[in-house]
Amino acid sequence: MKFYDLHVYSSFANGQPTLEQLAQTAKELDYHGICYVVYFEGKEREKIVETQIKEVSRKIGIEILLGLKARNVKELNFLAGLRRDFDLLLVKGGNLDLNRAAVETPEVDILAHPELGRLDSGFNHVLAKLAAKNNVAIEMNFREILTSSKRSRSLILAHMRENVKLAKKYHVPIVLCSGAISNWELRDPQVIIFMANQLGLELKEAKECISTIPENIINRARERRDEKFIMPGVRVVK
Repeated sequence: MKFYDLHVYSSFANGQPTLEQLAQTAKELDYHGICYVVYFEGKEREKIVETQIKEVSRKIGIEILLGLKARNVKELNFLAGLRRDFDLLLVKGGNLDLNRAAVETPEVDILAHPELGRLDSGFNHVLAKLAAKNNVAIEMNFREILTSSKRSRSLILAHMRENVKLAKKYHVPIVLCSGAISNWELRDPQVIIFMANQLGLELKEAKECISTIPENIINRARERRDEKFIMPGVRVVK
């Protein structure tokens, strides 16, 4: 079984990103691939990051994808128009309007932590139906649990359980991610699987959320970057 962590990013050490350390640790933890997520800072910066990703991927021997994360609706609409330029499109969840825009947009791959900073789960049956229709996955982010205070942790867990229940009811894909900002925050896939089991996923379902479902997302990403791709299910043929 191949394991994937589709939401990692790095802090900066001496002005240089620690992507190589992330990749090395991920490989040691038996991940087949990771998605290195950054905010869009212009096409020049994007090309630099993509070059670094290719170099590290070749050196460490692990698949690394480039993910861009939208922080607002304007940024989301802009990045949705650039889908051939990068691998995965994530949306920073938490704001209800942005959560809705994310699940309404077929170009989005993952709505990250929809419950972030909220007093509710940031997700409901209406959003769940839209997410299922547009094949937008919702994320269970391990870092949100790991770094939360004891007081807020129970609320975060309750919201995640609620979102898992909705996702299962409406057949919304779920992905399990570490959200790691350094190699020290990466977690063994089995640890994340057991955490997800506490959120209402059966062990088989939890395994799929860190293996099969991410792999399906990656396969769609490859299809989107193909020059013959028009839209899901539509390709240029000679």
